[in-house]
Amino acid sequence: MTQAPHGTENSPAEDSSERVVLGIESSCDETAASVVVGGRIVLSNIISSQHDLHAEYRGVVPEIASRAHAERITPVVREALTQAGVTLAQIDAVAVSVRPGLIGSLLVGVSAAKALAWSLHRPLVGVDHVQAHLVAGLLARLAAGGVAKDVPSLTDEHAMFPALGLVVSGGHSSIFLMRSPLSITTLGGTRDDAIGEAYDKAAAILGLPYPGGPIVDRLARNGRPDTVKFPISRLEPGSLDFSFSGLKTAMLYHVHGVPTTRGRGGTAAIELNERSIADACASFQAAAVSAVMLKLDRALEVCHNARTLFVGGGVSANSLLRSRLQSLAAERGLRLVLPSMEFCLDNGAMIAALGHRMLAARGWASDPLTISASPMSGIAHEVAGSGTLQASRRP
Repeated sequence: MTQAPHGTENSPAEDSSERVVLGIESSCDETAASVVVGGRIVLSNIISSQHDLHAEYRGVVPEIASRAHAERITPVVREALTQAGVTLAQIDAVAVSVRPGLIGSLLVGVSAAKALAWSLHRPLVGVDHVQAHLVAGLLARLAAGGVAKDVPSLTDEHAMFPALGLVVSGGHSSIFLMRSPLSITTLGGTRDDAIGEAYDKAAAILGLPYPGGPIVDRLARNGRPDTVKFPISRLEPGSLDFSFSGLKTAMLYHVHGVPTTRGRGGTAAIELNERSIADACASFQAAAVSAVMLKLDRALEVCHNARTLFVGGGVSANSLLRSRLQSLAAERGLRLVLPSMEFCLDNGAMIAALGHRMLAARGWASDPLTISASPMSGIAHEVAGSGTLQASRRP
């Protein structure tokens, strides 16, 4: 029997595959809660987005975000329980995103999760938000007849490892070595702007609405990707890090012209119209996605034992990236684990799924109620040389 915080009147389910976990996510600008059974079956997935609040600023304003979380967290949790058809008494554990993210936003979710775990006498587990994106592709809704198809059970997951993981979002662009969902190390990350942030800024330069990722993707389908020769970031030979600041600057210069230098004339600005915007979107997207694929190719050269490629984050919804990833997996003989569209964005289901695995691995022992939020990720960086998945950098 699990020892929950402060004892227990209502004991959690004995069978780990039947345990019900409430996941809470508030790391940035989505207030989210979800009820997940057995670490993979999603009974509810409620997301309250703040895009309308931040649109005029074309980016997330931390103070506005944290205030909105405080207003929305209780109704979002209530709706998640209602949609799932469960009561608080039927929750076996509470999982919450504790890092990385905006500290004010994180604190709202962490405080709510602590209060629920304490009042329910249930285990509490703090989850790394980025790591949770890597299990989003293992989530499923119940299909007709109550059976989830094409989703491995927790006991079958070991056959998918070793693996590579890719998280691409508004705040993160990282590649990971994965020995299991709970054992991952960072192989490469962004040195400046994340890919999603670059999409938002490119959209702003083109005069498009916020958030920019979905609309740039949509307009790119009608554009010519070879019209503008945008740079594809490579960095040093063998580097698995990302850099999108140069691509963002290239879009700025393409639209507004290159500034004059020492009295010499620069290039002229272009006329923005339906055709030029579509071509710019297509060319930008081609360069951004090619940079991601370049780094994945490099990672697969050194992580040659990888069986699976796990992908998560908001940009994993991008149509060109999904197509390129499917082609890469087919060429390399990899199993590709992509989240369904509803699990690409920040959500509570992925938090509950990873929290379930963390708790199961330690006998459902709770984190202390003193657990704190942090703006920094807790994922370790690469330690080369050991384990079944070799990951040594090329010189």
